[in-house]
Amino acid sequence: METKNKEMYDAAVDNLVEGIHVDYTKWCGGKEFKDVIITINQGRKFLKIIRDNSVWGFVAKTDGMLKGIPYFVGDVFKAAGWSAPAKHVRGSIFDSNQDWFQWTGPNYR
Repeated sequence: METKNKEMYDAAVDNLVEGIHVDYTKWCGGKEFKDVIITINQGRKFLKIIRDNSVWGFVAKTDGMLKGIPYFVGDVFKAAGWSAPAKHVRGSIFDSNQDWFQWTGPNYR
């Protein structure tokens, strides 16, 4: 990934994590998010976003195919399990509209 594109990607991932924090704060009536820990694990094709001890979702690091369906850099998937994304794209970290996810994970579309 080119440096400029990598910086845009990293900033968009940071915005996603911030959006998760904001949604959690709204859900619990203003309680701060510090009680919930988000970690990001680097994989070969995807970032795995982990909330506490469960997988929040996956973010594509490259363009590719998943179970016969094309995906693009920044596409977000629900988790099919601990180590694999579900089949369909739920949103993109590059979307200006950020209503496709909640603090619990990406929404069904």
